[in-house]
Amino acid sequence: MDLNASYTSLVTVGDSFTEGMSDRLPDGSYRGWADLLAARLAARTPGFRYANLAVRGKLISQIVDEQVDVAAAMQADVVTLVGGLNDTLRPKCDMAMVCGRLEEAVERLAPSCKQLVLMRSPGRNGPVFQRFRPRMEELFAFIDSLASRHGALVVDLYGAEVLGDQRMWDIDRLHLTAEGHRRVAEAIWQALGLEAEDDWQAVLPPSVAPGWTTRRTTDLRFAREHLVPWIGRRLTGRSSGDGRAPKRAELLPYENEPLS
Repeated sequence: MDLNASYTSLVTVGDSFTEGMSDRLPDGSYRGWADLLAARLAARTPGFRYANLAVRGKLISQIVDEQVDVAAAMQADVVTLVGGLNDTLRPKCDMAMVCGRLEEAVERLAPSCKQLVLMRSPGRNGPVFQRFRPRMEELFAFIDSLASRHGALVVDLYGAEVLGDQRMWDIDRLHLTAEGHRRVAEAIWQALGLEAEDDWQAVLPPSVAPGWTTRRTTDLRFAREHLVPWIGRRLTGRSSGDGRAPKRAELLPYENEPLS
């Protein structure tokens, strides 16, 4: 591990996970692991540049068609690519297509940067995710294969017990909390060969199971605020990212802000 590794630029590609949902800032915008990672890298390197092309709701074909060539043209030191999970969570999913498009993305991005970073995305423990785990694990096995063939790093978030803990997930049950995003940033930081700040895989202390009333209240809130709107978008062919621009569309110097 090279604890003196130096990186001058970062470009991130993907969907809501990389955009930063649900790590909310006071103004209602999202921060997320990519912003946290950029801030830490910028603190080491004057003039550090950062672009985040990720947009919530994007499927792998949209990521490849809309983000990959833009990212490759930026010639960054580090590029992260996370995509395909939204596809696996749909009732019908063509895994051959998903893997093919992901391979296309890696083939374009790997030669364009000094280090490509791929991830095995975290999964929340619970009955809903159990249904989709076979697809997810097929995707992750393919990611391992791609990384081996193209010299990419793989950050195994899926294998981290703590990131399956329900307390690491927002009320929507699809996106990590601020603490979850902080741990993802630390995991990537360490994968890049930089000195660990803490143990990102440290498990949470035991919790007291909520009572029946609390669980039902939480379930009703989840259904009203997230599940029903999600079903509505699926039925009408809409996406939460329709018409939304990337949060940082250009590779520009990152003005470091407090991380708290």
